[in-house]
Amino acid sequence: MAVRLDHGDEGLSEISEINVTPFIDVILVLLIIFMIAAPLATVDVSVDLPAANAEKTQRPDKPLFLTLKQDLSLALGNDDMPRAALATALDRATSGDKQQRVFLRADKTVPYGELMTLMNELRSAGYLHVALVGLEAAPVAP
Repeated sequence: MAVRLDHGDEGLSEISEINVTPFIDVILVLLIIFMIAAPLATVDVSVDLPAANAEKTQRPDKPLFLTLKQDLSLALGNDDMPRAALATALDRATSGDKQQRVFLRADKTVPYGELMTLMNELRSAGYLHVALVGLEAAPVAP
């Protein structure tokens, strides 16, 4: 803030300096808000994927992930869903496009039979393009 202590003979004149303190305060508050909000925007379903040594493929812009968690519950994207609503939830997420690839990820502790049951349910719902998701394995030395 600018203060003029010498009033002299000139009388009151206009001071043309900008007070930037409120502007800096607002910027710092916005910085703190974004620092807190950014990690919350990347929430994902926690699943312990097994490793695979297959070649890495190009990831689509908006992949559709179906997750079979350790407790055998399902999540479509980041939202939990009941198994009975699988077909309707997939139709809603894909807008009825049964040619869209469904990326299936399952916890490595899930029994193989449960994974096959889920794949059969996908086939019954009309979704035949299924990709299995896994972690990249370290290259094996000969």
